Amino acid sequence: MDLSGVRLTDDANDVVTADDIDLVIELIGGYEPARTFVATAIEHGKHVVTANKALIAKHGEELFPLAEKHGVAIGFEAAVGGGIPCLKALREGLAANSVESLYGIFNGTCNFILTKMENEGADYMDVLKEAQELGYAEADPTFDVEGIDTAHKLSILASMSFGSKIKFDEVFTEGISKITAADIEAVAELGYRIKLLGIAKPHCVDGVDKVEMRVHPTLVPLSAQIAQVSDSYNAVMVSGDFVEHTVYTGRGAGERPTASAVIADVMDIARVCGNGASGGVKYLAPPMAYVASERQDIATLPMADVQSEYYLRFMVQDEPGVIAAISSILADHRISLEAVSQKERHATQAVPVIMLTHATTEGNLQAAISRIISLPSVQEDVLILRKESFGV
Repeated sequence: MDLSGVRLTDDANDVVTADDIDLVIELIGGYEPARTFVATAIEHGKHVVTANKALIAKHGEELFPLAEKHGVAIGFEAAVGGGIPCLKALREGLAANSVESLYGIFNGTCNFILTKMENEGADYMDVLKEAQELGYAEADPTFDVEGIDTAHKLSILASMSFGSKIKFDEVFTEGISKITAADIEAVAELGYRIKLLGIAKPHCVDGVDKVEMRVHPTLVPLSAQIAQVSDSYNAVMVSGDFVEHTVYTGRGAGERPTASAVIADVMDIARVCGNGASGGVKYLAPPMAYVASERQDIATLPMADVQSEYYLRFMVQDEPGVIAAISSILADHRISLEAVSQKERHATQAVPVIMLTHATTEGNLQAAISRIISLPSVQEDVLILRKESFGV
């Protein structure tokens, strides 16, 4: 390969402002300076391809109109799902459908950790350390394990699915750091597996459209397809009114899967626009699937109004009447129980009590929990996990 014509620079501004460069690839990550470099490239008439989900989730509503104004394209397939072409499938392949639900395992680090904890009975901190040593997790793993990375990706997919503005800051977000090996074992005995899921659904409440967006550890039936996605793999499940259920799985991160998605975007733009001719952009599908004039500022469904079934784990003093007291408070809030189990006493003399509820609203549950944790016999914070059945 002849590299004699290649110019090297240590100043990104040389690239984003150069007159003889038609397309810029941004692989910095994070909000800044990525946003500034991308905006500058667009203002100088350059197409942009990025793998930066944080950038799109936080600043997409600023960058997409800017790109349209300057007649250039933004490609970001690698921002969600790594090498899985889920954005292209949603944007183009499912264009005839109204999306009815969206579920996904969007973070390979969390999926790796949960898989190892289940297979080896290992503690969360030990597996997190291993994930860091293997390069799956950063030195500061907060974005991954606390669900922020997943929320970035979910907000993008939800916007693309329902024609809404990107509202990353309104995604309900919980991570996996409170999950213990004992919880994973208890859940397995009940026929479930824990996965960190991103979930989005459309709703019409009193004639007003709203979008449900939430990220949290979720109980999924062992027989569900998404329960079989293990290690660092990702999965995206999209249900549409015509196509019904579709599933996309593959490597959600890593240099080769990411490169696959980045180069696919470059090739799409090169085919349509070619030789820097920006007029071809109008032949590309809209970046967020809907034309700009049809995208709406759809309200986010408050988490208190979300309905779910729940797994509750209480640590209580081993004394008569404790389970009855908890059950009575749940009943006061119209929460019925599917199953109750009591595990062996811990070294701290606390006893784990596990309850599975039938469907209720998050608001009802939180009101009940606020009363339960005031009981003298409840010794620690309650672990609340939501459950999805997937029709199983």
